[in-house]
Amino acid sequence: MLVSELMTTKVFTVEPHDLIDRVFFLIHYEKIRHLPVVEKGKLVGIVSDRDLYKALGPKSNSNAVEANKDNTQLHVVSQKVVHIMHRGVYTVTPETTASAAAAMMADHRIGALPVVEKDKLVGILSATDILRVFAKLERAHEQLEKDLKQGNAGA
Repeated sequence: MLVSELMTTKVFTVEPHDLIDRVFFLIHYEKIRHLPVVEKGKLVGIVSDRDLYKALGPKSNSNAVEANKDNTQLHVVSQKVVHIMHRGVYTVTPETTASAAAAMMADHRIGALPVVEKDKLVGILSATDILRVFAKLERAHEQLEKDLKQGNAGA
């Protein structure tokens, strides 16, 4: 199985000079956990929900979130993506095997891999994508074993 069969092609991205409130918005409203960072069409980093939460700090003493004077609104203090993103991103191509991508994610303890083809971002592969396929394959394997035990194989 190849990465191209599992990856998400609708990829939300941010730029290094975007403010982290854009990251906050995308993570919360699009329900995603990883955002590739692109500059002039080229992948230059990645930012995750954990990076965002680290930048915001603990709720009790965070100075990354401020309330307005009458405490009716909160906003994320202006900070740029470039300050919280990770550079030197591990990537895969659409032709990478799913098992190789999964091993890379496990070895490097990362939750998503941008999928790049000819220096162009074409998708993203997340741990959830891998787990979804694993669950489907495992269910099929369990059903086959059950059928074999009941003598229904090939029927």
